[in-house]
Amino acid sequence: MPELKLYGADWCLKSSNLRNYLQSIWVSFEDFNVETDKKAEETIRSLYDGKLKFPTITYGDDFIKNPSIKELDEFLNKHNIKE
Repeated sequence: MPELKLYGADWCLKSSNLRNYLQSIWVSFEDFNVETDKKAEETIRSLYDGKLKFPTITYGDDFIKNPSIKELDEFLNKHNIKE
């Protein structure tokens, strides 16, 4: 079963905002720092032709880059993650 994953950086405010939002609505997710986790960095670079773009949220093979809260909600609803 796919898991929701957040790829970001500790200093990135957008990553922090998305992390805090997911926690506030009780959605479980894995959190990866693309600056300290080489495998996470490689995963993101593979999605964007070698570029490091974050925050990125993935669920299975689907992903969304730098979403607003509204876009994140739509992504969660699309995958029946959020009620």
